[in-house]
Amino acid sequence: MFTLAEVASLNDIQPTYRILKPWWDVFMDYLAVVMLMVAIFAGTMQLTKDQVVCLPVLQPTVNSKAQPGTSGKADFTTVETTTGQGEEKDSSGRKTNLDFQQYVFINQMCYHLALPWYSKYFPYLVLIHTIILIVSSNFWFKYPKTCSKIEHFVSILGKCFESPWTTKALSETACEDSEENKQRLTGAQSLPKYVSTSSDEGSPSASTPMITKSGFKFSADKPMIEVPSVTILDKKDGEQAKALFEKVRKFRAHVEDSDLIYKLYVGQTVIKTVKFIFILCYTANFVNTISFEHICNPKVEHLIGYTQFECTHNMAYMLKKLLISYISLICVYGFICLYTLFWLFRIPLKEYSFEKVREESSFSDIPDVKNDFAFLLHMVDQYDQLYSKRFGVFLSEVSENKLREISLNHEWTFEKLRQHVSRNAQDKQELHLFMLSGVPDAVFDLTDLDVLKLELIPEAKIPAKISQMTNLQELHLCHCPAKVEQTAFSFLRDHLRCLHVKFTDVGEIPAWVYLLKNLRELYLIGNLNSENNKMIGLESLRELRHLKILHVKSNLTKIPPNITDVAPHLTKLVIHNDGTKLVVLNSLKKMTNVAELELQNCELERIPHAIFSLSNLQELDLKSNSIRTIEEIISFQHLKRLTCLKLWHNKIVNIPSSITHVKNLESLYLSNNKLESLPAAVFSLQKLRCLDVSYNSIALIPVEIGLLQNLQHFHITGNKVDVLPKQLFKCVKLRTLSLGQNCITSVPDKVSQLLQLTHLELKGNCLDRLPATLGQCQLLRKSGLVVEDHLFDALPSEVKEVLNQDTSIPFANGI
Repeated sequence: MFTLAEVASLNDIQPTYRILKPWWDVFMDYLAVVMLMVAIFAGTMQLTKDQVVCLPVLQPTVNSKAQPGTSGKADFTTVETTTGQGEEKDSSGRKTNLDFQQYVFINQMCYHLALPWYSKYFPYLVLIHTIILIVSSNFWFKYPKTCSKIEHFVSILGKCFESPWTTKALSETACEDSEENKQRLTGAQSLPKYVSTSSDEGSPSASTPMITKSGFKFSADKPMIEVPSVTILDKKDGEQAKALFEKVRKFRAHVEDSDLIYKLYVGQTVIKTVKFIFILCYTANFVNTISFEHICNPKVEHLIGYTQFECTHNMAYMLKKLLISYISLICVYGFICLYTLFWLFRIPLKEYSFEKVREESSFSDIPDVKNDFAFLLHMVDQYDQLYSKRFGVFLSEVSENKLREISLNHEWTFEKLRQHVSRNAQDKQELHLFMLSGVPDAVFDLTDLDVLKLELIPEAKIPAKISQMTNLQELHLCHCPAKVEQTAFSFLRDHLRCLHVKFTDVGEIPAWVYLLKNLRELYLIGNLNSENNKMIGLESLRELRHLKILHVKSNLTKIPPNITDVAPHLTKLVIHNDGTKLVVLNSLKKMTNVAELELQNCELERIPHAIFSLSNLQELDLKSNSIRTIEEIISFQHLKRLTCLKLWHNKIVNIPSSITHVKNLESLYLSNNKLESLPAAVFSLQKLRCLDVSYNSIALIPVEIGLLQNLQHFHITGNKVDVLPKQLFKCVKLRTLSLGQNCITSVPDKVSQLLQLTHLELKGNCLDRLPATLGQCQLLRKSGLVVEDHLFDALPSEVKEVLNQDTSIPFANGI
């Protein structure tokens, strides 16, 4: 027989699973234990005391001494063993001719023949039924495909419940509610001085498409309040909480895709209900079969001499009481099963809403869940709803962002940020933050910062504290759709002068960018294809009344017509394409104030005619296009202010003589083309100060170069020049002379006439020596002399000494 401990082990589950057992499961478990005890108690008594006692039914005789009231009935004899004869007598002394062994034989025979089977096997049936019910109750905890999910859920739920972040997040929610009520009375007095008092100026309007798309909103009557931390979250707890957010996210994705746990629980409940009905039906039929008296006909008359016996079952009374108790327990068990089914089908358990949690906390973004995830949360609610409430904290992105913010501020202190501040090329203090979860609060304590670069920070927020950074004039947002508070926007609108925005899709451009009325320079770098051009919202740029420089690096096929909204006050327009052909340029005609124009890598094959209408144009850069001919250059004579023309990195074969009409040119860049000669017309440009024809196929420097008396920078590196004309050295104002990678065999001594020369490049030629007169170039130093080492070593020592001395003297080696 089973012991109670052995059978009870079937009902064992991990203690942590108790949170998934509602009250009815717990109650049914106790009922199952009581039924087990009934089965074991009945079975134990049956093994130790269960037996029947049988006596033969005697035929009545004439001479019997029966009492008058007993005539016609069977006489029950008592067994009296005579001492000497070994015979049995009845109460009247009548002999039965049965000895003790025969009585034992009859008792055993009649136990199996006369006793109903239900009386004999009742304890075992109860035990089997109870085991089946216990297995049915806990099968969902043991089935492999559900067990793993349940274990994972219970583990995560326990960690979420005990996590310090859960307590902190819920505490701060309560704190925020109280602080918000207090600040409503004093908020207007505590606003920084940069809050805009105008009602409409610089505010988003319904006509701004980007604002509508991005959902950007300002709240003038509810300023953002800095809520002090209620508790301190150390780094270890923060990392643990971050891991929990990731685990919950992955678990949700894994469990929400099926409803296996729900179906299995419903199935095992149905099985228990069917089992209850079955037990109740057949037990009711057998309850009356358990009786104290039984008639037995063993058919062993030839052995005993009697055909009928009347037997008594000594356990009948106890078994009947136990059976009634068992039926009562089964009825209670069955009613609970019916209630469970009612609960399972009464509400949609495959959907779970955190609406109440959202109302009670600041985490209004906690999503509703479905399928097995929802069912598990419904089961937990039957244990304690506080578990679901605390668990919901780890489903909220707002909560996760708050955690990141706290961890970020803990890691990036003011001292650490100060160490990352550097000086840029313009000698300005610059801070570059890369791939952080947000912007640390300590950044806004760097009040002397000039440039702030934020790169790959998806959750960047600019609070009101930025109003402390009075020196900040330049901001970089690289794949960083930053959000700003109302006060912060007011400050940026009044103080920001330069903004760089790099994006993948135009939707990443923050809407408030178009409202920075005092912005001077705007750099947009990203994808602006024809479809997105409709969404770019450049008509909003009309609010940028002081914008002077617009730099667009993208893949435009045409200049957006709406860009003309800012044309009246633009002085510089830069369009860098990625090789996409720029076809429509008519909008350029309206930009009459543009002084600098760059159209780079736009696949232009000719100089656009629209450019000839820009009467104020001073510098034109058409770098990296496919221009082959520049016959239209004659039209530049109408651009009286044009001083710099950059046609480098194209496919130009020759320079037309009409270039002589562009008399005001001071800089001409024709490097990286296919020129084979320089026409004399180039050297009629008397104002030319810089001429760059590097990396072409020019074999000869014309002697007319001596006419360029104002020439200061001459670059002819990477050509086929073999002789330097003496007239070159009449350009006494030359400061930079680049002659590298040619076929020059000697440098004339007249190089000494270039008294202002600071940079001389001769590397990559066929020289065997350098002229000693180099020492007479007063401003030339070794750092500005680019030659092979052996040529420099071959110079006289006094020349080398002159070139080596006082290398700290500044010199102009650039353009």
